Amino acid sequence: MLAIAYGCVLIAAVLPYLWVAIAKSSGERYNNRNPRAWQARQEVPRSNLANAAHLNAFEAFAPFAAGVILAQLAQVPADRIAALSVAFIVFRVLHGLMYVGNRHALRSLVWVGGLACVVALMIMAMLRAGMPAS
Repeated sequence: MLAIAYGCVLIAAVLPYLWVAIAKSSGERYNNRNPRAWQARQEVPRSNLANAAHLNAFEAFAPFAAGVILAQLAQVPADRIAALSVAFIVFRVLHGLMYVGNRHALRSLVWVGGLACVVALMIMAMLRAGMPAS
């Protein structure tokens, strides 16, 4: 079961690059000499929205990875860690799709779902860490 959670950490680590690939393929011909200046010049909404999804995916990665590690260290049952990890990935993929599709209300809703998964992992770790050893 932990292999599923670890696979989800890998997916979450790679997900930002999916969104940036969409950003770079949606604007004018990509120029790698100065990528940030290139992105700043883009007027194609899809490019800018995909770039924002890319940045948000990076922001979400560290808390998620920490939540998985903390839950494992605290010996939270592996099936719970795996279930929350899969749910997090589903929410994050939907988040990026809603971002690129400019569906701001749904994007915020699925963002909350992903955050809830991270918070649940951390709370379960905290509660298990406070339990006496059996």
